[in-house]
Amino acid sequence: MTPDGPVATRRVGLLFGSFNPVHTGHLILAEYFATRTDLAEVWLVVSPQSPFKVGNVLLPEAQRLRLVELAVAGNLRLRAEPIELSLPRPSYTVATLDALREHHPHTEFVLLMGADNVPGLPRWQAAARLLAEVDIYVYPRPGTPLADLTPFPRVQVMSAPMLDISATYIRESLRLGRSIRYLVPAAVEAELIK
Repeated sequence: MTPDGPVATRRVGLLFGSFNPVHTGHLILAEYFATRTDLAEVWLVVSPQSPFKVGNVLLPEAQRLRLVELAVAGNLRLRAEPIELSLPRPSYTVATLDALREHHPHTEFVLLMGADNVPGLPRWQAAARLLAEVDIYVYPRPGTPLADLTPFPRVQVMSAPMLDISATYIRESLRLGRSIRYLVPAAVEAELIK
């Protein structure tokens, strides 16, 4: 409380990912949510290793974070968020939310996720608590039919653009010496082809 009343709460979207590397698809989604919804900002949360994707080969954490920082530089509504890199592993969304709420008590966080993740929500760590406490904005994914949302009253589908760009394709292109121009921001391309 302030002398004038309650402290204003801002809503911030959290777009989690390994960002291995960050690409134009991630940024278009983040910009969509930051400018076409009720969110004040979108934070791209760099994850060390998804508990559901163990075994994937990742670029070093510091490099992935640096690439996200380069990608969002100059955009005041987007931010690279490193908090998961300092939390115990494996990283669980509920623990990340608890840590973010502790650091940002006047911020309401909204999860941003692809439609392909919705069916797996009940298997997430502390899923019942997460689904009760947090709004979730879902974006469509190419080739993924939308799951029945009846069990998820706080899930809202947004008409974000559907993009079929994958970090795997970008990594393979780099390995083969092929162009990644326009698939990633110019600053990220310059960093990756050093």
